[in-house]
Amino acid sequence: MAGLKYLTGFGNEFASEDPRCPGSLPEGQNSPQVCPYGLYAEQLSGSAFTCPRATNKRSWLYRILPSVRHKPFTPINCGNLSENWNEVEPDPNQLRWMPFTVTKASEKKVDFVSGLHTICGAGDSKSRSGIAVHIYTCNTSMINRCFQNSDGDFLIVPQKGEILITTEFGKMMVEPNEICVIQQGMRFSVDVFGETRGYILEVYGAHFELPDLGPIGANGLANPRDFQIPVAWFEERTVASGYTIINKYQGKLFSCQQDPSIFTVLTAKSTRPGVAIADFVIFPPRWGVADRTFRPPYYHRNCMSEFMGLIKGHYEAKEEGFQPGGASLHSIMTPHGPDFDCFEKNSTAELKPERVAEGTMAFMFESSFSMAVTKWGLETCQRLDKSYYKCWEPLKSHFNPNWRPSSK
Repeated sequence: MAGLKYLTGFGNEFASEDPRCPGSLPEGQNSPQVCPYGLYAEQLSGSAFTCPRATNKRSWLYRILPSVRHKPFTPINCGNLSENWNEVEPDPNQLRWMPFTVTKASEKKVDFVSGLHTICGAGDSKSRSGIAVHIYTCNTSMINRCFQNSDGDFLIVPQKGEILITTEFGKMMVEPNEICVIQQGMRFSVDVFGETRGYILEVYGAHFELPDLGPIGANGLANPRDFQIPVAWFEERTVASGYTIINKYQGKLFSCQQDPSIFTVLTAKSTRPGVAIADFVIFPPRWGVADRTFRPPYYHRNCMSEFMGLIKGHYEAKEEGFQPGGASLHSIMTPHGPDFDCFEKNSTAELKPERVAEGTMAFMFESSFSMAVTKWGLETCQRLDKSYYKCWEPLKSHFNPNWRPSSK
């Protein structure tokens, strides 16, 4: 598609910015106290914080508004998307499918998400181990909504019709005989140009990587240069009726409207280096001395589950509402970060050495498992704070497209 630009490579460290906003990437740091153009810094993690360098995956995004500013997620109809592998009895016979039917737009408009159909799979997204195979059949572009898979990576294989995928990282056109990987937690929408069909392989708990070469030699199989990454692109617009985020979480669909572990005390290791079944992490009193930096925890979507508790005091990122004896759970790829008061105060605070969390002790159980909440936790205990999301509602756009770096 004319106008689309890409960077080339697989597993590389990429940095790009929309040419409409030159200098939008901070220099020499990830989370400055005030970002260029009045943007919010937000990290999307693809691995545990403590993974070895070769397997450590994370991306920094600089956004007009952080993704945490959304209404609560509510369940929606999953259609033909499923993770129930026990619906029918096992069948060891040979199976073959005729071409899957694509509904005509004149009969019913079907977009990428409503056109997802699960064929088979194994494993469990909660335990972060398994796969699923889906097909998509659609005839209509996604309008004012996007999709996020909190369960795993999508490898998309178009078979009929090209698809224009708009992601948080940029735009890419994918045609039959090409493939596309959308990694866990990345939000995207799909535009189509007629009746469209394709296949999807979903993996839980792992990321796709290039195969080892071994005896076939240095130049066999796919090469890193065969893969393209979209260049950064942004849009600033409001939708009167609301922009919808559809989240696939633990095999179910939910929707909402959008208007590092350096303190680990104990760890229960998994079989993957740097990935824990569970870490016990504390946030004790300490000195804050980082210069030119937004010091509280940054906005974040994590590939781990984070269960926090407060023993005493006031947690720095949410001084109100998070009380001793209470708790919070930020599930896999659910956005979180400082509340409005914390962000505004720390964006303008004088950055001098200061004592942080004096008289406070907070802790976290961090796990690579996608944890399910019990009925007691959601209903019976009657202690769930249903207004929690409101602490982010006052967050406002500070984006100034006329900002320019100061001359040096």
